[in-house]
Amino acid sequence: MSTWITTSIDSRLVRGAVELENTQYGVLPHRLPAWARAQTTDGQIAMVEAQPSGVRLAFRTSATAIELDVLPTKVQYAGAPATPDGVYDLLVDGNLTGQANATGGNVFTVDMTTGSTEFTPGQPTTVSFTELPAGDKNVEIWLPHRERTELVAMRTNAALEQATSDKRIWLHHGSSISHGSNADSPTQTWVALAAARGGVELTSLGFGGGALLDPFTARTMRDLPADLISVKIGINVVNADLMRQRAFGPAVHGFLDTIRDGHPTTPLLVISSIYCPIHEDTPGPGAPDFVDGKVQFKATGDPNEPGRLTLNWIRAELADLTAARAKDDPNLSYLDGRELYGEKDFAVRPLPDQLHPDNATHHAMAERFADLAFGEQGAFAS
Repeated sequence: MSTWITTSIDSRLVRGAVELENTQYGVLPHRLPAWARAQTTDGQIAMVEAQPSGVRLAFRTSATAIELDVLPTKVQYAGAPATPDGVYDLLVDGNLTGQANATGGNVFTVDMTTGSTEFTPGQPTTVSFTELPAGDKNVEIWLPHRERTELVAMRTNAALEQATSDKRIWLHHGSSISHGSNADSPTQTWVALAAARGGVELTSLGFGGGALLDPFTARTMRDLPADLISVKIGINVVNADLMRQRAFGPAVHGFLDTIRDGHPTTPLLVISSIYCPIHEDTPGPGAPDFVDGKVQFKATGDPNEPGRLTLNWIRAELADLTAARAKDDPNLSYLDGRELYGEKDFAVRPLPDQLHPDNATHHAMAERFADLAFGEQGAFAS
């Protein structure tokens, strides 16, 4: 083995993160800036924004071996089977050529029935990739999409340099489905797959349980670079039972207005929820339901109570709202999420926990989105 070259990790190597926080061990990628994180006391958003969905190291090198020192934080759920270690995806010139896991690290245990949490500290560990092809190449290491990852240091057996890209930047915000839910690895989430198909650079603000029309998220999107923008709205507003019909329309208008303050003419696509039977006509709150040791979800709201939100109601409201705004905003468009995954799809590939799609459905959604959004007639056509 040649002598290792150690490289400090900074913003020149990290893509898809909004901010890097200096920590005891290295840097922690965030997908919300510090000022936004300070505007909420919600432990859920604090957890998921620091999970690096869509975040990757990108560089050019002739190295054939890479070691990455990391401190992962594993999330476990009380009463449920242990979640598997997160996956690191290695892409060489855009092709998936290796995968690895980081064992050990911190453990963050969540009791979904009580909301209580427990943190058990751990130590950094090393992820290794060997036998990379010889010669100069573009390398990306995608971090585990549901595993907070502090980046400590990287070693290669040849020098590396910052990679460049002239691709359009796609900024997307959504729920746990956009975050990655049951995708097998970080490059298998529907947004990562769609970005690859569309030939764009992804910045993912997909937050599990956190697509709640928060003003700080809209202001973050306002201030980020973007050539294409999409917002996927619906499921979290319903299953969090966050608001009533009177508040929903103004909240969406305010969210879109804020984005438009920074991106007045950027193509902006509003996407409603995919098909989810438990909440199509039944409002939230959603609740975990442990069945045979597996987590399932159910809707617990009263559909007869006036003003409660359901997915069908939200889809109709979003369609009308975007149509009205589009009269003065020709770069605004709407996509019904059931075109990505609908009732017929559920009959073939049901949602495993009644809420989140499986890996195969992530692939199917990505293919459809790429056709609908990046195709010749799509909102993101080049």
